[in-house]
This record gives sequence, C-alpha cells and structure tokens, in this order.
Amino acid sequence: MPEEDLKILDDLRQAIAARDGSAFLSAAEEVHHADLAVVYEDLSRKSQAWFVRTLPSEPFSEVLAEIPDPLVEEALDYLQPSQQREVLEELPDDDRVDVLQDVEDEQKREKLIALLGEQEERELTRTLLEYAEDTAGGRMTTQIGDILSSMTVKEALEHLRPDLEDTETLSRIFVLDEDERLVGKLRLRDLTFNPWETPVGDIMQPVEHTVLASTDQEEASIAVLKYDMLALPVVDNNDRLLGVITSDDAMEILSEESTEDIEKQAGLTGEQSEEGYLNTRVTTHFSRRVIWLVGLALLSIAAGAIMFRFEETLKGIPLLMLFLPMIIAAGGNSGGQASTVAIRAMALNELDARDAFRVAWKELRLGVMLGLILGLTIAIVAIFVLPAFHPEISPEISFPRFGFAVALALAIQVTASTLIGALLPLGARAIRLDPAVIAAPAVTTVVDVSGMLIYLLVATSMLGLSA
Repeated sequence: MPEEDLKILDDLRQAIAARDGSAFLSAAEEVHHADLAVVYEDLSRKSQAWFVRTLPSEPFSEVLAEIPDPLVEEALDYLQPSQQREVLEELPDDDRVDVLQDVEDEQKREKLIALLGEQEERELTRTLLEYAEDTAGGRMTTQIGDILSSMTVKEALEHLRPDLEDTETLSRIFVLDEDERLVGKLRLRDLTFNPWETPVGDIMQPVEHTVLASTDQEEASIAVLKYDMLALPVVDNNDRLLGVITSDDAMEILSEESTEDIEKQAGLTGEQSEEGYLNTRVTTHFSRRVIWLVGLALLSIAAGAIMFRFEETLKGIPLLMLFLPMIIAAGGNSGGQASTVAIRAMALNELDARDAFRVAWKELRLGVMLGLILGLTIAIVAIFVLPAFHPEISPEISFPRFGFAVALALAIQVTASTLIGALLPLGARAIRLDPAVIAAPAVTTVVDVSGMLIYLLVATSMLGLSA
C-alpha cells in the first residue's frame, strides 16, 4: 500500500481513538470502503459502535457489505431502527440479502425487512432469501437492465433511463418476451448506435449460457469465468429471468470456495470464518482443528499395530528401518499430488464420479511410471551406495536382493498411493461429501498405513523372513 494511503489509515485510526468525528469523516472520505471494513474489524466493540453511529448511512452500507459475516448483526444492532432502514435501503438487493442472511434470529431478520419503505422491496428481499445462500439464486442481483423484444430502440432507452442509477450493470441488457422469458441480450452500444425505429428483436443476440436459481454458486461462477461473461443470467424452470451473477460476484464466490477447499485440505472442519486470523477466537480455531486431529491420531494407531505385527522382521534386518520413512513419505507425496489434481479437476467440472474408471486407468499408468523411476533410483542407492556405509545385511541376504525388495515395495506403494489419492475424492463426491475433505490429512494417513503394510509384506516375502 502506498505510504500516503497508510498515513490516511493512521489518521483514521487516531480519529477513532480520539472520538474526533470531524477528523474521522474527513479521513473516511479518502479511504475505500473495503479498507474501512478492515479497520472496523480490528476495533474494540466500543470503537465499532462509535464507528457505525458516526459514519453516514450511505458509506456505512458499503462497509457493511464488506465486513466479516459474524460482525454484521452486531453492527446493525448499534443503529436505531430509522438508521437501519436507511442503511438497508442503500444496499443493492444482492448485498442486502447477504447481510440479512447473516442475521441468525429470524424474528429480528423479519423486523429488519419490515423497515424497508417500499412493499416491492420487502417482497423482493423475502423472495431472494428463500434461495439457499450457496446457490446462484442466493447470490444473484436483480438490479439489471431488461427490455422487451417488442420494443424499438427508442422505447428501450426510455424504459432503461429511470433505473439508470440503481442498475448494477448495463454492459449487458437482457431481452424478454411478453411472458418475461429470456430470449436474447444486447450491449448498450447496440442501442445507442442503431436508429431509434429499429426493433429490438432485429438486433438482439442469442443467450448461449444460463443457470437455474438452484445451481450451486461455485458452478455458476466457474461458468462466468469459463465463458468470459460479464453477467450470467439466472432463470427459473420456465426460462423467466430472475437476475444475474456478475463477474465481480463470481470472483468473490470463487475466492470463498478456494479458501474453503484449502481449509478442508488442511483438515479444518466447520464453517470458515470471514474474520481475520487474529480476530478469530481461540475456541473457534480449536473446534475446527480438533476433530480431524483426534480422528487421524486414532487411525495412525494402525501404523503402530503393523510395526508391532512385524517386530521380528525388523529385528531380523534392522536395515529395513532405514528405508521405512522414505517409503511412507513417497506414498504420501504421490497420493497428495493425485488428490490435488483430482480435486482441482472436479472443482472445474472436468470430472465427476462417473469418470472413476478412466481416472483409475490414467492414474494406474502414471503410478506405475512414477513407481518404476523411484524404485530404480532407490535400487541403485541400496545396491551400489549402501555397501560403502553398511558392511553387511545378513549372511543369507545380498545387497542386490535387498535393494530389489525395497525397490519393488516402493514401486507398489507409489502406484497404490497414486490410485488412492485420485479415487478417494471421487468416492467422496459419489456419496455427496466435499472432495476436499478427503484431501491431504486423510489421504496421507491412509497411504502411510498402507505403505508400511506393503513395505513389510514385500520385505518379508522377498527376503525369506518370518513375520
């Protein structure tokens, strides 16, 4: 951030600390609402209350749309009902719905909706709240430009003019028939550079892509980016236009989904917090981490059970312990790579559970190739390098035989881990679990246990040892 902007933020924080309203408002005019939201999050509750009550309704409505979800309801509580109405009426319909979805008490939410001055706004807000928060309907905006195909260019411009200030975007104008079904689209320049008598139906373009209101928000956002769209129409089952997902909405949604996937891959459970790391309570961090850690710790006991079962094998050839960490690590790494690639492909809608056989065949071949390369490398180390540091294994076992056993175990482990890493996320999708849940911690633990079992079974068999 430029030094000048940092100074303005410092002035803003000093004004808040001194409760200097004039200096605060002067500094706030120079700060983007997203940066104001960051400042608000870091304040104490008393300072937050002063911030909310001092900032005028219009700029605060922009800040309210940016602050973390857990802080929204409390921020509204700092205001009088008349101020709450002003703030809610300033918000675009999609942001207003997002804010109201963060109000957990349904009675309080209904009271806030009742504050809206126009009946049309109240009904629209209630309608949008019926859609799940993570669907296209729950994230769409209805403040769009739409015209009828029966209009002329002049009539279309006259129709759009009254809503010019409230419309989210006029980069795409949607054309409806008499039954409000979506039949085409236009650019604003198509209207401005055509004769006024031109029928809209003659110059409109077809709409290639739409989504239903019930479509998952991530799927809708991917479509926006995939097809390079400024606005993706959201329709009902009868092709009636309900709203649009804009490109900035899509970027925000994908950022949220990416954060959620990263957290799940790290073994974090529960809802992700929009609050910053330092502002999130320790108990929240604890509750999101503890379940996976306990579950994986219990699962890891299986690794100890395997070592206990093969205690005599390890006592017979202690040198086997030298390669055990490598076998486990190689499996975890190859399984983690495969799961990451599979989860990414599913996130981009390139894969689903029906592709399991094709994925298995591809990853089997890839796993064999990787396993052979790694096995060959370790065989060379065990056969030609290891004798220089370890004079003997046992009278009955030569270094080539030992190296071949380790190499074979490694090749099998990498192949199996690659398959497991790719197929577990697909299996999760098949039983309606988030594939990210089956990522790094779970895959790593599973392949650690399987790798240890594979290694000791192969060693026992190849080297003629008793288990």
